Amino acid sequence: MYNKFKETKLDKVTFARISKREFELNQTIIVERLRRKFVALQLILMLRLEQWKKSRIFQALSDERGDVPGWVLVVLMTTGLVTAIWTIAAPRLSAILRNSLDAMNSIR
Repeated sequence: MYNKFKETKLDKVTFARISKREFELNQTIIVERLRRKFVALQLILMLRLEQWKKSRIFQALSDERGDVPGWVLVVLMTTGLVTAIWTIAAPRLSAILRNSLDAMNSIR
């Protein structure tokens, strides 16, 4: 039991004697190790990203050509909706425009 106390006491004394310079060196070593790990992690992520870019899923998602029949369908449906709405709303829109212009002419 005395030996354990003595070792613990010596460890505390040794720890207390560590100079500021040694502490800074230890911090520098820790920071350098962390930097190296960060660089390694960055390289691993870059490699994984390159692998992802080569995958079929990424190529399918990044394909900008699109679906031609889908675009044709969207354009045709939009044209049909505009035509239908214009047919229903044309008389009312013409009346609104005519009333506005008549009101502007009466201001003079």
